Amino acid sequence: MRKLLEFCCGAVLAAFVTAALSSAATGEATASPRVEARSKDLLAIGLVHDDRMSIHLSRLIDNAPVRDAAVTVVLRGASHPTTAETDGSYTLRTKDLGLPGSVAVEFQVAQAAGPQNLKGTLQIADGAGHSEDRNSARQLWWWVLNFAVCIGFLLLISRRRKAARS
Repeated sequence: MRKLLEFCCGAVLAAFVTAALSSAATGEATASPRVEARSKDLLAIGLVHDDRMSIHLSRLIDNAPVRDAAVTVVLRGASHPTTAETDGSYTLRTKDLGLPGSVAVEFQVAQAAGPQNLKGTLQIADGAGHSEDRNSARQLWWWVLNFAVCIGFLLLISRRRKAARS
């Protein structure tokens, strides 16, 4: 009976560690949505965090940031102006970035050299990823509870057998 109890405790520990490692791995695997668009002279990379997109605009020739441009983003049919940041990037805030699905993005860059349009596609994941994490944690605790109940019954049976022998 003791060996069975040790085996069950080992199984509980192994299940707990495996579930914890798998939930940590899925947490690291999630990356923020990203869009990349090119023209003959420019490269725009947009990184989305919640309702904000950070846009890094650079020249293809020397990879130097473009700081003297007016950037407008066309997203889901609406035109959104951006704000120039001190580090040379541009920021866009809109609730449209929170909507899931694939969307065409057009960066309209107005410079002294002339206007350019850079087109790309942004894939925004469904917001259900948060509930999956919550459900996986719930399932983990369900298994831990099940194993704990089984171990409790095994201990109870073991004590009753000991009492019956004495």
